[in-house]
Amino acid sequence: MGFRCGIVGLPNVGKSTLFNALTATAAAAAANYPFCTIEPNVGRVPVPDARLDKLAELGKSQRVVPTQLEFVDIAGLVRGASKGEGLGNQFLGHIREVDAIAHVLRCFENGDIVHVEGSIDPIRDAETVETELMLADMESLEKRLPNLQKKAKTGDKESTAQIDVIEPILTALRDGKAARTFVATAEQREIVRQLQLLTSKPVLYVCNVEEASADKGNSLSAKVAEMAARQGATSVVISAAIEAEISQLSSAEERSSFLESMGLKETGLARVIQAGYSLLGLLTFFTVGPKEARAWTVHAGAKAPEAAGVIHTDFERGFIAAETIGFADYVACGGEQGAKEAGKARTEGRDYKVADGDVFLFRFNV
Repeated sequence: MGFRCGIVGLPNVGKSTLFNALTATAAAAAANYPFCTIEPNVGRVPVPDARLDKLAELGKSQRVVPTQLEFVDIAGLVRGASKGEGLGNQFLGHIREVDAIAHVLRCFENGDIVHVEGSIDPIRDAETVETELMLADMESLEKRLPNLQKKAKTGDKESTAQIDVIEPILTALRDGKAARTFVATAEQREIVRQLQLLTSKPVLYVCNVEEASADKGNSLSAKVAEMAARQGATSVVISAAIEAEISQLSSAEERSSFLESMGLKETGLARVIQAGYSLLGLLTFFTVGPKEARAWTVHAGAKAPEAAGVIHTDFERGFIAAETIGFADYVACGGEQGAKEAGKARTEGRDYKVADGDVFLFRFNV
């Protein structure tokens, strides 16, 4: 389990170039005209995690299996998409299917690459996309509400519960606020999820800058960071052009040397993943053995049986216990045996909440 992240934005902001770089494929046809991506392209990429390599070394594992992240390159949106303009209906439908939105914003000047709005203004571009998503959500909720109100008058409790969620969200949308600003109770979260609202999805703003600004960004990306902070969202700086170059390098040594020459410590992919994990509240646990060392992903707050179920449903169904070693202890003690001898191995039960970096061996009986 990783997460499914939709790459969205206006035409010609670098979505497909970024997608190609991230997945190291030419599946998305990056071209200098709107709508070059008509059907969503899906790419699965391994999540880089230096901890996994260290665990594999200590565990003398024959192979290393990272967790996977799925990117979906979605057709460019234009004004009027909520009313079907351009490829609006397809665009909105594809967004409903992702867990989070990576909103690519053009933060670079280049006279050779046309902008659909005629000028470079990432804040305006962000507002254009967000407005179309809010309009689509408003239309969806306004269609649902009358029928629910009729049912509620007959005493239908389920309809009343849905109305208690829909009405305040509609009020927020009409005030220009996204559905994600609605603070749902624990009972209401499932209702919100079932509504499949476009603006309820968490957003990561990806500032696509010129190569010279790939490290610290520029004045345009700084404005996006301020906007994201006001919204309680996240932003990252990335140069799609640099990522495209990195994707063509075949060895880790070449990539490391190239990054160093550009004054960068890590790839843009790594930054996007880290921000995405934080955005969705995800964490990683590991399993280590002579055959393989593998990384797995669960939501923060997940308990041991749920983590076991990510590996196999039988593990969750027949869960007995989880033999657990923290990553730092595993490394400090030189592996599983050393951790056990040092008293750093623990046996955890059903109520144990998974911590990021846990190394597990699950005991189960089916």
